[in-house]
Amino acid sequence: MANHLLTRRQAVGRWLAATSIGIAARTLWLSYPAQAQVLPETPSCGPDDGATISQTEGPFYTPHSPAKRNFRADAPGAAFTLIGFVTNKRCRPIANAVVDLWHADASGAYDNSGFRLRGHQATDALGRYVFETIVPGMYPGRTRHFHVKVAVPGQRVLTTQLYFPGDARANSGDSIFDHRLLMRVDNASDGKIGRYDFVVNVA
Repeated sequence: MANHLLTRRQAVGRWLAATSIGIAARTLWLSYPAQAQVLPETPSCGPDDGATISQTEGPFYTPHSPAKRNFRADAPGAAFTLIGFVTNKRCRPIANAVVDLWHADASGAYDNSGFRLRGHQATDALGRYVFETIVPGMYPGRTRHFHVKVAVPGQRVLTTQLYFPGDARANSGDSIFDHRLLMRVDNASDGKIGRYDFVVNVA
């Protein structure tokens, strides 16, 4: 049997279903299990991991973004799905954490007058979030990146950035790049899927 990649929707659906019903098996990115790349259905933090590091919000943040998880109609570009958990330092998922995402378009430009490629959502009961978007472009001095704020009620907001593996030259040329903020990125049949679990300082 051929090693056919799942679509992003199929892969994320399988991940969400496996987590929601407590299946102990791994989530499979390929349709043929024997050759599948896997993504754990549990948070990727460990007992020795600290909280996710913060980084500058940059000059292009716009407050009061709309509740939105699908940016695909906002701008053309290579399809990218970003998924993950928000957890505390004991790896316990946090429900109703607000994850606010914004980034440049494929040419490296931000929408500073509206809310293209900007939006937020609350994590579900198991601490998960999913965004459908595009791969951002680079611009002078910066490698590809997503901007994120994670807000947990009653706690300080985590402001940080996420980076793409495989852009070694661009990453090394970015003065604020940090390898601790690299996403895990896998292929799907219709784009790419990135995973990053945010660990926040809450009890």
